[in-house]
Amino acid sequence: MAMVRAAALTRFPDVVRAVGGDPDSLLTAVGIDPSHVGRADVFIRLGDAVRVVEAAAETTATADFGLRLAAVQGIDILGPVGVAARTSGTVAEALQIFARFIGAHSPGLRLTITDQQRSGSSLIEYQILDADVPASPQHAELALGVILRVLRHLLGELYRPLRAHLPHHPLSPEGEYRELFGCEIRFGSLSTGLVVRNVDMGRPLRGDEQAHRALVEYLQTIVGDDATTMRSVQTLVRTLLPGGQISLDVVARQMNMHPKALQRRLRAEGSTFFDVVDAVRRDTAHRLLRDTRITTAHLARELGYAEQSVLTRSCHRWFGAGPAAYRRRLSDVNPDRAVRRG
Repeated sequence: MAMVRAAALTRFPDVVRAVGGDPDSLLTAVGIDPSHVGRADVFIRLGDAVRVVEAAAETTATADFGLRLAAVQGIDILGPVGVAARTSGTVAEALQIFARFIGAHSPGLRLTITDQQRSGSSLIEYQILDADVPASPQHAELALGVILRVLRHLLGELYRPLRAHLPHHPLSPEGEYRELFGCEIRFGSLSTGLVVRNVDMGRPLRGDEQAHRALVEYLQTIVGDDATTMRSVQTLVRTLLPGGQISLDVVARQMNMHPKALQRRLRAEGSTFFDVVDAVRRDTAHRLLRDTRITTAHLARELGYAEQSVLTRSCHRWFGAGPAAYRRRLSDVNPDRAVRRG
């Protein structure tokens, strides 16, 4: 069960009241103590935090609730992770701090930065790792809005990314998104994230090396180098899967390790390379079948399979049903979400 610091809901009561809702009843309904909201020293269930944002939007009929909440949050909700980022030497280093230590805010979240070298840009992608946490368009917009606020804190209030990606259809008029983000919005994407220019990533910050080093050391005591070998392999596998270049040799080379040494480390952590790849494929398939209208052919490519028949066999092994039947089963469990996600 993934947890998140209650600071993730900073200003939630204010925004709910502003749109005519009752924050305490919403929080209590999902099992969150209202007195915990906004506190960095208290953890709440990540699923509850996601559900209460979605519930607030629905009960108050506020289509842009997630974006409204993001507008009054910012880098400060991330506590020492935000301070460590602010004291970094460059924007790229700051973003790597978020990616490396987001687990201090919630072990159930991932932030990845993928350099798209040919286009001179990078994708900052946000993801919930816990497959049991329900998909939530409102939470996706909240997360993307906070990332935008963080970038504008680092790069100036007028900063505009190249492109924004959201996995759902627009909840508000598309013009409102373009006005807020200042860029093209791609709805129905396979990811939640922002594309930024690499030249902006290289811009210097007013770093404080001494404070930065102390904060990083502190964060390491919380998160550890929880970038265990297994975690590092998972990250690489997710990146490499769509290209079909998944093999022990390829991943070991990326990690500058001998394949046998990589296998030994994974075994020491109770896993194998096959197990890691299979789990990443299973979780990715579950998420995309639940949250998107991706075709079977496209899903096979996303999972690095050359043939759809391999995907079908894998789905039967994972879920006891083929891709189409499993998607129908997920829709039957939550028909409202299935309609909203299209």
